[in-house]
Amino acid sequence: MRATFWLDGAWTETPPRLLGPQDHAFWLASVTFDGARAFQGCAPDLDLHCRRAVASATNLGLHPAIAAEEIERLAIEGIRRFGPEAELYIKPVFYAAGEGHFVGAAETRFVLHIFEAPLPGPAGFSATLSPLRRPAPEMAPTNAKAACLYPNSDRATREANDRGFEAAVMLDPWDNVAEFAFANLMIAKDGRVLTPAANGTFLAGITRRRVLALLNEAGIPAEEAKLTVADLQDADEIFSTGNYGKVVPCSRFEQRALNAGPIGAKARQLYFDWARTTRVI
Repeated sequence: MRATFWLDGAWTETPPRLLGPQDHAFWLASVTFDGARAFQGCAPDLDLHCRRAVASATNLGLHPAIAAEEIERLAIEGIRRFGPEAELYIKPVFYAAGEGHFVGAAETRFVLHIFEAPLPGPAGFSATLSPLRRPAPEMAPTNAKAACLYPNSDRATREANDRGFEAAVMLDPWDNVAEFAFANLMIAKDGRVLTPAANGTFLAGITRRRVLALLNEAGIPAEEAKLTVADLQDADEIFSTGNYGKVVPCSRFEQRALNAGPIGAKARQLYFDWARTTRVI
């Protein structure tokens, strides 16, 4: 897998050594990141991902010294190092280097990691309800795309895999559906699209927001709502939205087979048609 890194003013294809056991990020997980995509020479919503990277770092108590606009410029420079046919994941990372118990006292550093990552196809995936939950805002830094939140998503996915499923659906602390472990969730029912209402327990993603807008512009009602497990069991379609796969159908929830239906397929088409207007190469 080809990758490139920008660190301290220079590009390198050798993975840099960033941390030691005394560094705050190594010891106490003071790391935030974001994820954007590039494919066919396009970089959809790259500016929004770069802004969120800076906001996440700030919300975790880090002190980002690089502006979102500069991250975007560097990302485009990095994308062009691969060429227009590459399918890439773009990951700006902020982390706290140096000693100390408190993140605010450590030096905030930045690295940009861009690597080849083929987009998943539209074949679909199976999902099950996880016994693990997304934390409430007073329990974890849910207003940041913080690395410390992801081990729980990984646990949920591994538990689902052990039961023969590819993905996990996670609830919030109040029994509402929150999201898939690594992506946002949408359902279609009677011609409408619903997605769990953002309540601070999960990252209401940039791709999620884009898909909602594109569906509404196309005349398909799409909105936030409180969703329960019963809503998933009764849905005509279930699909994910997220940076890694963009729009991907759920082909089975628990033991119920689901078709990759027309609304999910339309959402995927609308997204990729729009994404092709964001060319940077």
